[in-house]
Amino acid sequence: MLDDDGSKDGDDIHPLFHGAPTSTEFRKLRKRLVREVREAIDTYGMIERGARWLVCLSGGKDSYTLLAVLHELQWRGLLPVDLLACNLDQGQPGFPATVLPEFLARMGVPHRIEYADTYSIVMDKIPQGRTYCALCSRLRRGNLYRIAREEGCSAVVLGHHRDDILETFFMNLFHGGRLATMPPKLVNEDGDLFVYRPLAFVAEADCDRFARAMNYPIIPCDLCGSQDGLQRQQVKAILDGWEARSPGRRQVMFRALMNTRPSHLLDPALFDFNGLHIGAPDPADLSEIPPRLRDRD
Repeated sequence: MLDDDGSKDGDDIHPLFHGAPTSTEFRKLRKRLVREVREAIDTYGMIERGARWLVCLSGGKDSYTLLAVLHELQWRGLLPVDLLACNLDQGQPGFPATVLPEFLARMGVPHRIEYADTYSIVMDKIPQGRTYCALCSRLRRGNLYRIAREEGCSAVVLGHHRDDILETFFMNLFHGGRLATMPPKLVNEDGDLFVYRPLAFVAEADCDRFARAMNYPIIPCDLCGSQDGLQRQQVKAILDGWEARSPGRRQVMFRALMNTRPSHLLDPALFDFNGLHIGAPDPADLSEIPPRLRDRD
């Protein structure tokens, strides 16, 4: 992990960290990000030594944080994989197409910039006032899978963080009628690529603080991010309200996703209720939440 004395925070660090603030607050934030990303990678078995990862970069605060922390882990010898940054320019009007290639070139980050006009498809297919996100995401993911195959990558790496995962859980609960969310690791439908989310343990607020402190050139989403009244925005507002009234509520809920008890749910495909009989030990008589989940910042 990061050295306590900061001896590796000098000029030899990756260019993505040049000019990093020297304040104690920022150093703690940076160490926490590295620790949480490394823990997610280890917990969900993401590393295949010698693999190549396609790291998806939208230009938002989350993807910049992902890119920087992965390169720090790689630089420290803790991530033995090859990293290729990729931005998919989806053809939104006004998208600043030169920002990311110039930034990545300046940082010395291997990258690929791909143009695919999915914007026109989304605008043509989705009626006015309806949510763009589902179709936009599906088209983007298909292009990223294609690029990963062309580049010899075994994994597509996305910048979804803890809050995205929680919001998706509640969207599925409220609108989808199922208990599900975005997992930190999955295999795509074709069975030939992993999809990783190394920021799974990272709070959105930490991504925002980090990217802004580093003065990365953040590009706002002007497609789905421009719509008002989206289901995800509504869920986010609910979670924000809970968090304001009970600080730490988000982390408690996130811990619950890692501490499921099938015998105390209602899915007979997940637990054999018919096979349950008197005298058998209670299958939910489990130890309390492991310390690694209890003590997370």
